[in-house]
This record gives sequence, C-alpha cells and structure tokens, in this order.
Amino acid sequence: MTLQLSWDCAGTGEPLLLLHGIGSTHDDFSALRPRLDAEYRVLAPDLPGHGRSPVLPVRPTIAAITAAVTADLDELGVGQVHVLGNSIGARVALELAVRGRARSVVAISPSGLNTPPERLHQGLLMSVDRLALRGLRPVIPLAARTVLGRSLLLAGLRSTPWLAGEDEARALRSGFADADGFWDMLWWGILTDVPTGLDRIDCPVVLAQGTRDLVAVAQTPRYLAAIPTARFVPLVGAGHAPQSDTPEPILRLVAQATTAARHIPAARHIPLQRSA
Repeated sequence: MTLQLSWDCAGTGEPLLLLHGIGSTHDDFSALRPRLDAEYRVLAPDLPGHGRSPVLPVRPTIAAITAAVTADLDELGVGQVHVLGNSIGARVALELAVRGRARSVVAISPSGLNTPPERLHQGLLMSVDRLALRGLRPVIPLAARTVLGRSLLLAGLRSTPWLAGEDEARALRSGFADADGFWDMLWWGILTDVPTGLDRIDCPVVLAQGTRDLVAVAQTPRYLAAIPTARFVPLVGAGHAPQSDTPEPILRLVAQATTAARHIPAARHIPLQRSA
C-alpha cells in the first residue's frame, strides 16, 4: 500500500475524516479524539508538507490536496466519509463533498470566500505566526508542557488556549515552525483559492465559526448562499481553531450531521472508485 500522506487511524464504525488547518497536524483534534475514536473509524492525516506528510510534487491547490486525500482513501479501501475540517481542512472537506466523497460535512471556518482585504488580513496573520513560531521552535516542546506556555503559543487560534492539551500546542512545531509546505499552501491553497461547484453538494453540511474567530472574519456564512444543503451554527465564544474551546458543541454537530446523512437514500452516494 502506497500512501501520499501520513495517517493516524483509530476506532471502528462509520469512517470519519479529520482535516486540520494550515500550520498544524492531526494532533489539532486531540481534545475530540477520545469521544470520536469511540464512535467512529477515525481517519486523520497530516496535510501535505505538515507533520509527517511530505510536500506534494505539484502546487498544493485545494484540488491537488483533495486529490491526494482521495487517492489515499482509495488505498485505505474507504469510499465516502463523514468529514470534520477546520480552516483549509474545512475547505478541503467541502471540495470532497463537491466530488461526491463526503456523506456529511462539518466545516469550521472554511477558507475560500474571503474578500481581498480579508485575504490580506489572513495572509499577514498566518505569515507572522509562521515567522514567530519558527523563531520559537526550540522552546515549543518545553512551553507546551505548561498552561502558560500553551496559552501563549495558541493565543491567536484558540479563545481559551489554556484549555488546550500538550499535543495541540506541540503540533505547532510540526506545523507552523517546521512545515515544509507552509508558504506554498498559504498561497495556492488559501490566498488564491476560489471555490467552484458548491451547488453540486447534496450531503448534509454544517458551517460553523467561532464568534471570537479573528482569522476567518465573516466568510463562513457566505457559503450558505452557495451550498443548498448547508446550515450555519455559531460557536459562541470560540476562536478560529476551536476544537478545545468548544469540544462538546463540535461533537454534537458531528453527531447531528452523521445522523442526518443516514436518512439520505443510498442511491445518492457514490461508490468507491479505486485509483488506477
């Protein structure tokens, strides 16, 4: 079996794909994993050029990242999946839905529909974080062991960073600090990305965004006009990557989305197509 990405898999049941944001790894979902692992077959990759996954041999556009994820799902023998994604991971989740590979989607602060000024704002924030954490690289593991250290490291992404676990903070080293694919993904996957084909999505979609998200600004609700099956849920008091800010509401959204998908006729689901 030849996989393009590094995967962390656990649990049994319906397959649930977890897609993290730029500058992190699959450990960004650590706060949710015990419950999710107990209820689903969890499939959690590191995105290209992040964590243990190599960079792609092509530009890391949303289409290319989605193709890599899809090819690996084929190799793993997995057809359609429920998807929980954050930031660029949420954008890839929606692209999987466009391609008929998602049974349901919970998309937290998906990128893609921000205005030019908002893209500049997001690009500057991500660039500053990259440079700052690159400089702090040697001390990230030590800082991640303390509540104060985690609070400082995750302050821009979580609204309550002191609630985050050590794994979530340590992921910033493999993500923002060390990610070989960071700059290319920021440019091709976020700043120049323009979503298309969203009207073809026919699975349940939950769009969620933290009310204290300082990165995505107001772009998430804009997807409502483009996705026929979508609904929007604010995550009160949460930040841009709110997995440990509001774990219980996120778990409820995943449960609601997967339950809704079970009522969709099987004929609407596209069977597994293995890569050549």
